[in-house]
Amino acid sequence: MRVTAKKTLKNKTIKGVYRSAIKKTHQAVTDKKVKTAQEWLKKSIQALDKAAQKKVLKKNTAARYKSHLNKLVKGLVKK
Repeated sequence: MRVTAKKTLKNKTIKGVYRSAIKKTHQAVTDKKVKTAQEWLKKSIQALDKAAQKKVLKKNTAARYKSHLNKLVKGLVKK
């Protein structure tokens, strides 16, 4: 039981990091702030890679999230 509680806490922490990074990336895109969106995209990708590495997310799920975010930011840059 103690091991489960520790792992759950660790996984929630990792999940919170990548989720907040994704939200901030989305917010920067909706506010049309190119520089901020690019910075948060980089942080989001790092957080997603770490989550996939720690097995919090599956590899393909992380790749899908990264692809979606990259598409959003590139669309913003083109405008």
